[in-house]
Amino acid sequence: MAQDNRDGATGGCLCGAVRFEISGRLRDVVNCHCGMCQKLHGAFGAHSKAKKTSIRITEDRGLKWYRTSEIARRGFCRECGSSLFWQPDEQDATGILAGSLDRPTGLSTMGHIFVGDKADFYEISDDFPQFEKSSDGALP
Repeated sequence: MAQDNRDGATGGCLCGAVRFEISGRLRDVVNCHCGMCQKLHGAFGAHSKAKKTSIRITEDRGLKWYRTSEIARRGFCRECGSSLFWQPDEQDATGILAGSLDRPTGLSTMGHIFVGDKADFYEISDDFPQFEKSSDGALP
């Protein structure tokens, strides 16, 4: 199971009003099936991750932050609605929606979290590790 699969990347929203560069390592993708991700993404959120200091916003005219909980905020484009980031207050890393990354990403799926909240209209049919709630660090 790979952990940091790519060094450096670019990405952005659907309309181009938000663009970013990542100078450091990206973590492989964790699929989050929590209720918030269902509301935001329509099913689950496919999240990579990078250190906050490795992310540089190169176009921010559409960037808007929304506090979704007491522990984190989410970044999205206020022009096209694309979900881009999940940023916890107490961690040195930011979750990056894998679909917002320019291809090729070089990333692979490594597991699933919050499967206890998974929507009933799809099944998880791969062999990656599944966690009822958070992986509590088992998936970095």
